[in-house]
Amino acid sequence: MFEKPASAGHPILDLLARRWSTRAFSDRSVDRETLASLFEAARWAPSSGNGQPWSYLVATKDDPVEHERMGSVLTPGNVWAHKAPVLAISVATIHRADKPNRTAHHDLGLANENLVIQAGSMGLAVHMMAGFHIDMAREVFDIPATHDPLAMIAIGYPGDPESLPEELRAKDLAPRQRKPIREFVFRGKFGQPAGLE
Repeated sequence: MFEKPASAGHPILDLLARRWSTRAFSDRSVDRETLASLFEAARWAPSSGNGQPWSYLVATKDDPVEHERMGSVLTPGNVWAHKAPVLAISVATIHRADKPNRTAHHDLGLANENLVIQAGSMGLAVHMMAGFHIDMAREVFDIPATHDPLAMIAIGYPGDPESLPEELRAKDLAPRQRKPIREFVFRGKFGQPAGLE
């Protein structure tokens, strides 16, 4: 398995350091119990007022018709994701008790991260994608207006980057990059570094 551990400037959990979004997936299927564990991890994410504003639509290659239907809403730049044995859409419930839920997207992000870290602990890879047709997803899967489809998710066992087309292979093999802490952690006023580096 090809790995790209983070070059962290400070100590972090190994699971966090090893997490990255490959585009190369093996043909190995993900069994139902393993998949259930991922969504159990999402289930236990924190949320504002315990509102739990997350839902998931999921399709596996065990049901090729449903997997293809899920893949049909991907944009052309994400056609590589068709190889992943599991495709999903994460959906935020944007209303709570008939009023807007301001933290719905944040809370769904926490659930997604729980899923991602659980997957990493089980040897799986996860790649989140904004590149899908939201209106098409709403229509294909009957997603109501009170819910917001936010991310497509490819899940599976990591594959060989050499199996990817050249442009995608270069992206998978490129070093990981992140902004330094001074560019996003502030003190006193917005934009003033907190001095944590």
